[in-house]
Amino acid sequence: MAKQTSKTYKKNPVFDINEQLGKLPPQSTDIEMDVLGALMLERGKDIVVLDILKPESFYKAEHQKIFRAIQDLSLNHQPIDYHTIIEKLKQNGDLDEVGGPAFVVSLSSRVGSAAHIEYHAKIIAEKSIKRELIRISSEIQTRSYDESIDVQEILEFSQQGMFDLALGSVNKEAMQIDSVMNEAIHQIEEAQKREDGLSGVPSGYSSLDRITSGWQNSDLVIIAARPSMGKTAFVLSMARNIGVNHNKSVALFSLEMSSVQLVMRLISSETELASEKLRSVNLQSHEWKQLESKIKSLEKARIFIDDTPAIGLNELRSKCRKLKTREDIDLIVIDYLQLMSGSSETRGNREQEVSMISRGLKAIAKELNLPIIALSQLNRSVEMRSGNKRPQLSDLRESGAIEQDADIVIFIHRPEKMGITEDDDGNSTRGLANIIIAKHRNGAVTDVNLRFREEFARFEEFNEDFLPPLDEGAASSVTFESKINNGEDDFFDNSKSADTSFPDIGFSDNNGEDVPF
Repeated sequence: MAKQTSKTYKKNPVFDINEQLGKLPPQSTDIEMDVLGALMLERGKDIVVLDILKPESFYKAEHQKIFRAIQDLSLNHQPIDYHTIIEKLKQNGDLDEVGGPAFVVSLSSRVGSAAHIEYHAKIIAEKSIKRELIRISSEIQTRSYDESIDVQEILEFSQQGMFDLALGSVNKEAMQIDSVMNEAIHQIEEAQKREDGLSGVPSGYSSLDRITSGWQNSDLVIIAARPSMGKTAFVLSMARNIGVNHNKSVALFSLEMSSVQLVMRLISSETELASEKLRSVNLQSHEWKQLESKIKSLEKARIFIDDTPAIGLNELRSKCRKLKTREDIDLIVIDYLQLMSGSSETRGNREQEVSMISRGLKAIAKELNLPIIALSQLNRSVEMRSGNKRPQLSDLRESGAIEQDADIVIFIHRPEKMGITEDDDGNSTRGLANIIIAKHRNGAVTDVNLRFREEFARFEEFNEDFLPPLDEGAASSVTFESKINNGEDDFFDNSKSADTSFPDIGFSDNNGEDVPF
């Protein structure tokens, strides 16, 4: 864990490191004066320049103050000329510091036209970015020489600095609707060519995919539930379906469970051998054959697992970019959001920290143009609620920003886990999992029913004709508890035992056959 320090650092002036090297920082004061002068010549050019530059983009402090005055005038829809600028500088108390009225007037006489103002503004912006890179590098150097600072804190600072700089330098322009329309039509055409008719990454559950049309690029999907409802089991089942049945790539970041534990769950689900059986020393020969034959499809699946604990947003972004570049991943899964660590600036305020993480995940989804599924906890108010105890958007834990940033919010609700044995129509709730789509920015808000096979920690398509047996001698189930909530690892607890002989129920072996909904 990174050592906390009480030291605070001021922003090192850019020229500190350049004085050591005997170099001037990147700058072009002549172009800065030309841009300021051109803004006084032609009306409307401020709209173009203000989209590219900020006061801090200018190298000289005098130029920063003049540009800030121009910025204020523009925002208040006032004319921009040397008279109004001089008056604004007087109000701000900056007129003498910039060189007086004579200097402002001289700027307007430097150029005869504002024809190249946009090109010149971009040069100033580029020089500013280079100076900021030098400043960050200098700060990293200073901190690296300080033995009292933990190396992880330095890495976090450098990643955050680069991330903020990259994010701030992105300047996407508005596009006319015809170019966007062409892209939309192309997506529709591609969806029509697919046999499943889906425009996004399929979940493997046709009843869910009919509502979502698959997980869509740039979407942030939040899947939330109380502990032991099967959040991890659900995304693992989806990852298996996506990787095996649809031959797509999935990156799974597990902050709670180790990669071996996740793979053991996948093996149990795929082979239909209970976890106790896999951990025992007395697998029968036919069970070994069953294991060896059924895991072959898993071995070929393009499922990438990263079990880095308490991963930060910048580290996650870096890893996702590498996976997208090298492996062309189609989907990212994070288990789970509340275990991610925020930046040092937000530590101590959990709501702000979770809000920043939520916004960051949405930004990554847009940048890489792929869907991100993040698991989330719900607060205890669900359990205190009377009636059917269905989760609501207000139950999302620690931050309302999660609901705001998400394109889709899904709740997993298993009534039997809440002590509800029958629904309103008197039907048994054994094995029933309500997938509640509580928010859907681009589609319907509805419920989808799936079947949860607890003995294999696997979600399957709902089948009205099948209910898990509860008679004596029937297969007992295993609950995979969350380590965060129980402080222990039940999955590798060999003290538990269960009868692992299961009746022949004729259920699908999950090799891609869809059960009718």
